[in-house]
Amino acid sequence: MTMQFSPNISFPGNATEALRFYHEVFGGELDIMTYDDMPDMNFPFEPPAGTVAHATLNSGTVYIAGGDAMGPDSPGLASEAYSFLLQFDNVVEARDYIVRLTAGGGEVTMAFEKAPWGDYYGQVTDQFGVVWMLNAADN
Repeated sequence: MTMQFSPNISFPGNATEALRFYHEVFGGELDIMTYDDMPDMNFPFEPPAGTVAHATLNSGTVYIAGGDAMGPDSPGLASEAYSFLLQFDNVVEARDYIVRLTAGGGEVTMAFEKAPWGDYYGQVTDQFGVVWMLNAADN
């Protein structure tokens, strides 16, 4: 059996901006399809022009899917109920990603320091409200 787990994020109208930012951070291949690009499928809603129906970012190590949430009751992304964990082989690489994830206006919400389990650990909330946990082996 072959399976891959990846998050699918429903952005509050800024999916293109967010996924382009993640493309800058992680690299890889970004594919964005708007509702304008799709055939008429009789959706139960009227998507605004340019709204993202489906997008994927595949960097080889990070795979993110997403699109724009539809409807006035769409939740925002800022939440402490979920986060994405990035695992690194070394502290230097993890610190580089902290800089990348905060470059657009994000913030370090937990300092990247030696953790009780022996690795280095910290948290960042990016400019879109997504929480990233970073863990790196201490070598």
